[in-house]
Amino acid sequence: MYKERLHVPLRWWVQAVMLCVALWYAFVVALGPLVAWGLTGAIAAGILAFFATYGATVVTIDRGVLRAGRAHIEVALLRDPEALDKEQTRRALGVEADARAFLHVRPWIGRSVRVRVDDPRDPTPYWLVSTRRPRRLTAALVAAGARTDPDTVDAD
Repeated sequence: MYKERLHVPLRWWVQAVMLCVALWYAFVVALGPLVAWGLTGAIAAGILAFFATYGATVVTIDRGVLRAGRAHIEVALLRDPEALDKEQTRRALGVEADARAFLHVRPWIGRSVRVRVDDPRDPTPYWLVSTRRPRRLTAALVAAGARTDPDTVDAD
Protein backbone atom coordinates (compact mmCIF):
# COMPACT_ATOMS: atom_id res chain seq x y z
CA MET A 1 0.00 0.00 0.00
CA TYR A 2 1.28 3.44 -0.94
CA LYS A 3 -0.46 6.77 -0.47
CA GLU A 4 0.72 10.32 -1.11
CA ARG A 5 -1.26 13.53 -1.19
CA LEU A 6 0.14 16.15 -3.58
CA HIS A 7 -0.99 19.23 -1.65
CA VAL A 8 0.07 22.72 -2.65
CA PRO A 9 3.19 24.03 -0.88
CA LEU A 10 3.02 26.26 2.18
CA ARG A 11 4.60 29.17 0.28
CA TRP A 12 1.53 29.29 -2.00
CA TRP A 13 -0.70 29.76 1.05
CA VAL A 14 1.58 32.51 2.38
CA GLN A 15 1.56 34.27 -0.99
CA ALA A 16 -2.24 33.95 -1.19
CA VAL A 17 -2.61 35.60 2.22
CA MET A 18 -0.26 38.41 1.16
CA LEU A 19 -2.25 38.86 -2.07
CA CYS A 20 -5.54 39.05 -0.16
CA VAL A 21 -4.12 41.61 2.27
CA ALA A 22 -2.83 43.76 -0.60
CA LEU A 23 -6.15 43.50 -2.44
CA TRP A 24 -8.11 44.32 0.71
CA TYR A 25 -5.98 47.42 1.23
CA ALA A 26 -6.43 48.56 -2.39
CA PHE A 27 -10.18 47.92 -2.23
CA VAL A 28 -10.66 49.68 1.10
CA VAL A 29 -8.89 52.79 -0.20
CA ALA A 30 -10.77 52.82 -3.50
CA LEU A 31 -14.20 51.43 -2.59
CA GLY A 32 -14.68 51.58 1.17
CA PRO A 33 -14.53 48.93 3.90
CA LEU A 34 -17.81 47.12 3.24
CA VAL A 35 -17.08 46.48 -0.44
CA ALA A 36 -13.42 45.70 0.37
CA TRP A 37 -14.36 42.95 2.84
CA GLY A 38 -16.89 41.45 0.43
CA LEU A 39 -14.59 41.40 -2.59
CA THR A 40 -11.58 40.20 -0.63
CA GLY A 41 -13.66 37.48 1.02
CA ALA A 42 -14.91 36.26 -2.36
CA ILE A 43 -11.39 36.21 -3.79
CA ALA A 44 -10.04 34.42 -0.71
CA ALA A 45 -12.82 31.82 -0.96
CA GLY A 46 -11.96 31.25 -4.62
CA ILE A 47 -8.26 30.81 -3.83
CA LEU A 48 -9.09 28.45 -0.97
CA ALA A 49 -11.34 26.36 -3.21
CA PHE A 50 -8.71 26.20 -5.95
CA PHE A 51 -5.91 25.19 -3.56
CA ALA A 52 -8.12 22.63 -1.83
CA THR A 53 -9.26 20.94 -5.05
CA TYR A 54 -6.04 21.19 -7.08
CA GLY A 55 -3.97 20.12 -4.10
CA ALA A 56 -6.32 17.36 -3.00
CA THR A 57 -5.03 14.95 -5.61
CA VAL A 58 -3.77 11.64 -4.26
CA VAL A 59 -1.43 8.99 -5.67
CA THR A 60 -2.11 5.52 -4.27
CA ILE A 61 -1.29 1.90 -4.89
CA ASP A 62 -3.81 -0.43 -3.33
CA ARG A 63 -5.03 -3.92 -4.25
CA GLY A 64 -2.90 -3.99 -7.40
CA VAL A 65 -4.18 -0.68 -8.77
CA LEU A 66 -2.25 2.56 -9.27
CA ARG A 67 -4.45 5.62 -8.86
CA ALA A 68 -3.30 9.11 -9.75
CA GLY A 69 -6.11 11.54 -9.13
CA ARG A 70 -9.20 10.12 -10.84
CA ALA A 71 -7.25 7.90 -13.25
CA HIS A 72 -6.37 4.31 -12.44
CA ILE A 73 -4.59 1.36 -14.01
CA GLU A 74 -3.81 -2.17 -12.89
CA VAL A 75 -0.20 -2.47 -11.75
CA ALA A 76 0.07 -5.79 -13.63
CA LEU A 77 -0.13 -3.77 -16.87
CA LEU A 78 2.87 -1.65 -15.91
CA ARG A 79 6.57 -2.26 -16.35
CA ASP A 80 9.95 -0.64 -15.72
CA PRO A 81 9.06 2.08 -13.19
CA GLU A 82 11.83 4.64 -12.94
CA ALA A 83 12.35 7.41 -10.41
CA LEU A 84 13.13 10.72 -12.10
CA ASP A 85 14.95 13.63 -10.51
CA LYS A 86 14.14 17.28 -11.29
CA GLU A 87 16.23 17.45 -14.47
CA GLN A 88 14.93 14.11 -15.78
CA THR A 89 11.36 15.19 -15.03
CA ARG A 90 11.91 18.47 -16.87
CA ARG A 91 13.16 16.57 -19.93
CA ALA A 92 10.31 14.04 -19.68
CA LEU A 93 7.86 16.93 -19.81
CA GLY A 94 9.76 18.66 -22.61
CA VAL A 95 12.03 17.31 -25.30
CA GLU A 96 11.46 13.63 -24.42
CA ALA A 97 7.68 13.94 -24.05
CA ASP A 98 5.24 11.74 -25.91
CA ALA A 99 1.89 13.37 -26.63
CA ARG A 100 0.13 10.04 -26.00
CA ALA A 101 1.46 9.72 -22.44
CA PHE A 102 -0.74 10.08 -19.37
CA LEU A 103 0.51 12.94 -17.20
CA HIS A 104 -0.46 13.48 -13.60
CA VAL A 105 1.97 16.26 -12.76
CA ARG A 106 1.94 19.19 -10.41
CA PRO A 107 4.20 22.18 -11.15
CA TRP A 108 5.40 22.56 -7.56
CA ILE A 109 6.73 19.00 -7.40
CA GLY A 110 9.92 18.63 -9.42
CA ARG A 111 10.35 14.87 -9.19
CA SER A 112 8.29 12.10 -10.72
CA VAL A 113 8.01 8.44 -11.64
CA ARG A 114 7.67 7.24 -15.21
CA VAL A 115 6.17 3.79 -15.65
CA ARG A 116 5.62 2.14 -19.01
CA VAL A 117 2.21 0.73 -19.95
CA ASP A 118 2.41 -2.82 -21.30
CA ASP A 119 -1.10 -3.28 -22.69
CA PRO A 120 -1.52 -3.79 -26.46
CA ARG A 121 -5.06 -2.36 -26.28
CA ASP A 122 -3.88 0.88 -24.66
CA PRO A 123 -2.13 3.44 -26.90
CA THR A 124 -0.67 5.20 -23.84
CA PRO A 125 3.08 4.51 -23.81
CA TYR A 126 3.68 5.51 -20.19
CA TRP A 127 2.39 7.31 -17.14
CA LEU A 128 4.35 10.21 -15.67
CA VAL A 129 3.27 10.89 -12.09
CA SER A 130 4.53 13.67 -9.82
CA THR A 131 5.73 12.53 -6.41
CA ARG A 132 7.82 13.87 -3.57
CA ARG A 133 9.13 10.33 -2.95
CA PRO A 134 9.98 8.82 -6.36
CA ARG A 135 12.08 5.96 -5.00
CA ARG A 136 9.36 4.88 -2.57
CA LEU A 137 6.71 5.01 -5.29
CA THR A 138 8.95 3.00 -7.63
CA ALA A 139 9.56 0.39 -4.92
CA ALA A 140 5.82 0.24 -4.17
CA LEU A 141 5.04 -0.34 -7.86
CA VAL A 142 7.55 -3.19 -8.02
CA ALA A 143 6.21 -4.68 -4.79
CA ALA A 144 2.65 -4.46 -6.16
CA GLY A 145 3.58 -6.40 -9.27
CA ALA A 146 4.94 -4.03 -11.91
CA ARG A 147 7.32 -5.97 -14.13
CA THR A 148 10.91 -4.81 -14.23
CA ASP A 149 13.96 -5.18 -16.35
CA PRO A 150 16.83 -5.45 -13.83
CA ASP A 151 18.93 -3.02 -15.91
CA THR A 152 16.37 -0.20 -15.74
CA VAL A 153 15.33 -0.24 -12.06
CA ASP A 154 16.88 2.50 -9.94
CA ALA A 155 18.43 0.72 -6.97
CA ASP A 156 19.03 3.74 -4.70
